[in-house]
Amino acid sequence: MWLAVHLHHELEQLMGRWRTLTAPKFPPFVRALPQPLPSRRRRVTVAVSVTPMASTATSRRRPRRGSKGPNADLCRTLTDCTRRGDAAAAMAAFDAAICDADAPPRLAAHQYNQLLHLLAAADRSSFPGPAAAAAAAARRVFAHMLQAGAPPSEATITSLARVTAAAADTASAADEAFELVATMKDKYGLSPRLRSYGPVLAAFRRDGEAAKAYAVEAHMTASGVSPEEPELAALLDVSSRAGDADKVYEYMHKLRQTVDCVGEETAGVVEAWFRSDKAAMAGESEWNAAQVKDAIVANGGGCHCLGWLGTGSWTVQRVRVGADDHCGGCRYRLACIDIDMEATQRFADSVAGLALERETKTNFSRFQEWLEANKEYQAIVDGANIALYQQNFAEGGFSLTQLDAVITELRDRYHGKWPLIILHNKRISKLMENASNRHLIETWRTNGALYTSPSGSNDDWYWLYAAIKLNCLLVTNDEMRDHIFELLGSSFFPKWKQCHRVKYTFNKGKAVLVMPSSYSSEIQESLVGSWHIPMEEKSGDERGRIWLCIGRGGSCKEHGEVPTTNGVVHEIPPTEASNVVQQRLAENKDESITGKRKDRD
Repeated sequence: MWLAVHLHHELEQLMGRWRTLTAPKFPPFVRALPQPLPSRRRRVTVAVSVTPMASTATSRRRPRRGSKGPNADLCRTLTDCTRRGDAAAAMAAFDAAICDADAPPRLAAHQYNQLLHLLAAADRSSFPGPAAAAAAAARRVFAHMLQAGAPPSEATITSLARVTAAAADTASAADEAFELVATMKDKYGLSPRLRSYGPVLAAFRRDGEAAKAYAVEAHMTASGVSPEEPELAALLDVSSRAGDADKVYEYMHKLRQTVDCVGEETAGVVEAWFRSDKAAMAGESEWNAAQVKDAIVANGGGCHCLGWLGTGSWTVQRVRVGADDHCGGCRYRLACIDIDMEATQRFADSVAGLALERETKTNFSRFQEWLEANKEYQAIVDGANIALYQQNFAEGGFSLTQLDAVITELRDRYHGKWPLIILHNKRISKLMENASNRHLIETWRTNGALYTSPSGSNDDWYWLYAAIKLNCLLVTNDEMRDHIFELLGSSFFPKWKQCHRVKYTFNKGKAVLVMPSSYSSEIQESLVGSWHIPMEEKSGDERGRIWLCIGRGGSCKEHGEVPTTNGVVHEIPPTEASNVVQQRLAENKDESITGKRKDRD
């Protein structure tokens, strides 16, 4: 018994020493530590005393940005002035700081840019005095920036060029601004952007320096920068005031290629040109009518690009398009503008290239050869899209009845001509098991109206390529937003779709086709040299859109009439393309059919 008590006492002493050795080491400011709770019923309260740490925390706290240092006041002032748009106060603080030899300012690049941007955006209220004073202030800031070793950016040079170009009271201001933009690549390795050129073009426009404005545009082209509406309006205006009819014509077509509709400022520039004496004298008194028609066909139906036609004063009016799709001023029927022939061929080639990469090459090549031998289709039909339309219900399925209704409607429109139906081979195999379906399919095959895409293929490639290659209508409700259409990456795909896609619905079993828009809200140049220019319509109501109707006296006639005014028209045998466009321009008013290069009789 005594031995057991002795051993228990020794064991407790050893465990006490072990707890002392293995206890966590705390900083000396901790005077006592809470002991482990011996049980849930017993709680031990231990007072802990901690030495003050205020001085330690203060020494470790990072000072707030801009609160310390020699430039703290200047940085705060610049930020405050930027918030208020007060360029004068910002420059006063900057000039005062750089005059202090004991504490010269050391600013970051973004702070120099901040100051230059303030000067560039300043008006007389925020920076009193002549514009030359603001330009001089900007030069001081830029010189100090380079001296301080702060790297300039494109925004730096653009702001400097902007404030320099605004100095209308300085003869060389525009030249100096252009020099800044033109040399930023060589001097600083910076590429100019569209915003870099805008102030320079505006300055040359203000000064009436047409040749220098053309030089700016040439530099933009060399730098891979494309002008947009404000820049083209400036080039149009400076050309108009210089009386350069050829340049005005060139920029009218660049505007047509760049925008669909024009703003109020651009419309004013266009109106001023056509009301001028120089515009009245520009133009050919004789022209080849067949050549003009062929050119319109080749360019997609909206322009001929052959120069001014006719002579004499122009009539300029603001009108709306009537319910019959005719201009409310001259009664000219507006055109539905397609992409041009060259773009169409590139588009077809790009689709074929992608299809050959993703489809079995021999299958798609065989389809291309077959299509080359069968070119007379007026419309391509996305069979699966129509047959599966609204079939997501219990008894729904692949409805050949719906597809047949669409085929019937197309044949009624096109005097019995059959469209081309694209269906996948796996669909045909199942459909042939039903007698009535089999009869329909055999009828389509007998009349050459059916092409079945082979197993393992994507029929989207087949119907899209066929519609582009044959330049005809495509009947589908497919919005063509899938990944395969994203692969095209084509800027003219939306325009092509707008002109060629026919949507559909059904009313009591009868197909209702929704044809493409009968005219395009785009700048249009007509067979007789007249112009129709749509203006921006923010309400979204197309019928409320205002158009500029511009033509010489009596030149705006119905499509299909041969103009006899303003000179002699050379009568030569029309080419095939001329016949096509003549037929297209004289289409029935109630139905609009796109696909200008196809005979629709």
